[in-house]
Amino acid sequence: MTQAEDPICPLCGRPIPPGAKRSAHHLVPRLKGGARGPVVLLHQICHNEIHASMTEAELARGHASIEALRTHPRIARFVEWVARRDPAFHSRSAGRGRRRR
Repeated sequence: MTQAEDPICPLCGRPIPPGAKRSAHHLVPRLKGGARGPVVLLHQICHNEIHASMTEAELARGHASIEALRTHPRIARFVEWVARRDPAFHSRSAGRGRRRR
């Protein structure tokens, strides 16, 4: 697959090249009724940042779309930062970690 054919991460807008860490994100968390809801393919680092930034309840209540996720201040800063990285870049997400509610 060439770079032009690589899937695009809807959160950061970078291609997801073969071999890059990736994962599926339920826009409405499975634990909050989204098991059969829409799923998007993201870079693993983008997915990790979403869950490090918000609880499952916060995601279900007000951030159940890519557009809504991008309005969250921490996610907006992250997207701006990660957009300058190579599409295959991965590191651990910093922050408070995942809180469940």
